[in-house]
Amino acid sequence: MKLNLKYNLFGVLFVVTTSAFAPANNTFTAAEQQQISIATPDLFSRSNAISIDLGILNDNEYSFPLPVGKAELTDNRQALDIKTKEGDVVKAMFAGVVRLSRNVNGYGNVIVIRHDNGLETVYANNAQNLVKVGQKVSAGRSIAIVGSEGGKTYCKFSIMVNGGRINPETVLEVRSHKLRKQTLLCTKNGRYVDVAVKDGNKANTNKKSKKNDIDPENPFENANTFKLNLADIEKEQWAYPLPGSHVISPYGGARHHSGVDIKTKPNDNILAAFDGVVTMSGPFSGYGNCIRIKHKYGFETLYSHQSKNFVKPGDRVKAGQVIGLTGRTGRATTEHLHFEVFFQGRRMNPAVVFDHANKSLQQVTLTLSKNGSVKSEHNYYARK
Repeated sequence: MKLNLKYNLFGVLFVVTTSAFAPANNTFTAAEQQQISIATPDLFSRSNAISIDLGILNDNEYSFPLPVGKAELTDNRQALDIKTKEGDVVKAMFAGVVRLSRNVNGYGNVIVIRHDNGLETVYANNAQNLVKVGQKVSAGRSIAIVGSEGGKTYCKFSIMVNGGRINPETVLEVRSHKLRKQTLLCTKNGRYVDVAVKDGNKANTNKKSKKNDIDPENPFENANTFKLNLADIEKEQWAYPLPGSHVISPYGGARHHSGVDIKTKPNDNILAAFDGVVTMSGPFSGYGNCIRIKHKYGFETLYSHQSKNFVKPGDRVKAGQVIGLTGRTGRATTEHLHFEVFFQGRRMNPAVVFDHANKSLQQVTLTLSKNGSVKSEHNYYARK
């Protein structure tokens, strides 16, 4: 495969044509073997833009994952559900190397293949994986047995560039299953990748790819609503705030409880739910020692009654970082954590985001509005 690499030097655009993209390595780090979404090392090491020419592929260098399956776009046009019959075999789309082959919470058995052309493909909801990490596969190679969930047999399929999902229609025709013979221009834009379809010397920039297709710092830049699939959030990006706890007082009810009270033991470690910036830390009315953290996408979390806070305003924290110890400061009759969640400044039920019984994120897709409203839709394909 030929790959055009474009880069700017003192404002002048240069084009370097290589005979092939660097072959996919057959060794991967522990993180690469565990995480579905992760940046591809050295993909943009020579330039902030790469061209992927799909037009030069021969027929035997491409395969639709389930040739007899019926595909439909899902996940805000970032994935395909390819429905078929039980026992059908899932095929590799392009030649490449298996980067991940394991069970992933919310997706069942998953395979991720890193291809020589710079793309990665994801095959989820498998009944059985047939390949192992580091194994080289050719296009059309059988890699898995399709799985069933909720009375349906299907493969959850997606395509990634540098860890961010793109609209599969950019690469293939959903109805006919045919590969689109076109060139993709992938430009690194900070933490994201913009994908455009080149037409001769022009690029159709209407097709963009960002991880989750949304700017987490400005999610309402292009619309008044957006969808956030909680199953897409990797394990290292969230934490249940008090592992091992049980609920002693739920949200709402007759006393209009503003959060959820969860309890373990005195002076137990309280964890930050997500990455964020501490906006408040100290005594606050009946809350006692209180911490408030601002997160991406317009979310905030609040933690109170601590015996001790370990963070101060302005601190940047990571998901799972210990931020305080459980206590009974403020209006509290026992040592516990009072936990609240806000979106766009509006308080919401923490159970919309967290499954308290399983200490996990809910397997749902949230529709989030600029006015602060939140709607939850169950992901029928997700597994717990």
